[in-house]
Amino acid sequence: MNRLLALLVLLVATFGAVLAYGDPAELIKARHVVSHVFSAQAARPMVASSRVAEVPRGTSGEFSLHAKINGVVTPMVVDTGASSVVLTYETAKAAGLPLELLEYNVEIETANGHTRAARLTLDRLSIGKLVERSVPALVVPRGQLKSNLLGMSFLDRLESWEVRADKLMLRGYP
Repeated sequence: MNRLLALLVLLVATFGAVLAYGDPAELIKARHVVSHVFSAQAARPMVASSRVAEVPRGTSGEFSLHAKINGVVTPMVVDTGASSVVLTYETAKAAGLPLELLEYNVEIETANGHTRAARLTLDRLSIGKLVERSVPALVVPRGQLKSNLLGMSFLDRLESWEVRADKLMLRGYP
């Protein structure tokens, strides 16, 4: 939206300069108008996106949250070292994912060691007002992982994420 507004202002300024080219007084007035528009745009406070989630740091240092996977609430740990969202077998079953159709042919390393996982796509993964659809994920066999991991296949879809004062700020695109 800001890019569109800046482009519109630039076009108006260009048009004004072309019209005023023959009259120096008009050119000065046009310059003041453009300067005023840009300074007003820069001074306007940024509107907070409604697609923001704040996650407090846990006592053991991790960022844990509750997400909804296909409408089912489940605990997850944010893991920027995980290239994908990774679900436990139990969570995948609770979310109604087609476990009987999965092929465990992706080799991965977890905190528990080496294992295989199965690829799938989550219809919907949401954290508060942040909702992403068709999120690539992995499921590990029963007992291979203690926690669900919110990895980069979700985080890369966000406009930004950052840690600030023991809070993880997740910002979705408006």
